[in-house]
Amino acid sequence: MNAYIFPGQGAQFVGMGLDLYEKYPLAQQLFEQANEILGFAITDIMFEGTPEDLKQTKVTQPAIFLHSVILSKVMGDSFKPDMVAGHSLGEFSALVANGSLGFEDGLKLVSQRALAMQKACELQPSTMAAVLGLEDAIVEKICEETPGIVVAANYNCPGQLVISGEVEAIDAACVKMKEAGARRALVLPVGGAFHSPLMEPAREELAAAIENTTFATPKCPVYQNVTTVAVSDAVEIQKNLISQLTAPVKWTQSVENMVKDGASLFIEVGPGKVLQGLVRKIAPDAKSQSADIPS
Repeated sequence: MNAYIFPGQGAQFVGMGLDLYEKYPLAQQLFEQANEILGFAITDIMFEGTPEDLKQTKVTQPAIFLHSVILSKVMGDSFKPDMVAGHSLGEFSALVANGSLGFEDGLKLVSQRALAMQKACELQPSTMAAVLGLEDAIVEKICEETPGIVVAANYNCPGQLVISGEVEAIDAACVKMKEAGARRALVLPVGGAFHSPLMEPAREELAAAIENTTFATPKCPVYQNVTTVAVSDAVEIQKNLISQLTAPVKWTQSVENMVKDGASLFIEVGPGKVLQGLVRKIAPDAKSQSADIPS
């Protein structure tokens, strides 16, 4: 069975999507539509901006979403998912690709999500850190014992967890992680504490937008970050999407469940190859590849 997976923030690069724009009238039409919906020429930044411009959350999130979704659309009949999943932001791309969300609605939500997260980041100094080489249970225990707000945020693959929270709490937790034998505990260059309780103002803002958006029954199940199991009910999909901003991204568990349910090939749709690398560490027997751009 084919599992199509969609990347999140961090996969962006200058020039992303240009090949699709130049080659496919459908891609060109969707990119131009996106410029109108967003109210600025995101294509200019994606195709020929600076890495700094592209790194702004309000640009990065819709840019990755557009690259992924438009690629899935130009694949036409060769896009045949038995199941889908997305890493954080990528969950929105997955939901548009599997027919649960419309293109315009998906883009508007992603744009609102990016702006709401940016606002939440500005309310309080916060950050994230990557912890390598420790078991999940040890990382979780250190987070619980560290004063202040610090939580496990991204379960990327065995031995690679990202923690999220207040700057001082993250710094203190990193020291303890190294003492506990972590190979690395490295603060990441991000603007805030994504997937932590500090995103509550953004979750509330996005919840209102998600509740006012129509979700349809998807063509195939989605394995959402919050529950990690196959979901096909539109109301449940909506509910899980609202919880996502303050809850951890359980990517390891999602991939494990997809394999249990029959996934043997993981196809990454969008910029970069980050998710393929994670899949290889989570499920070494499964195959993984990038989505082919049709000739």
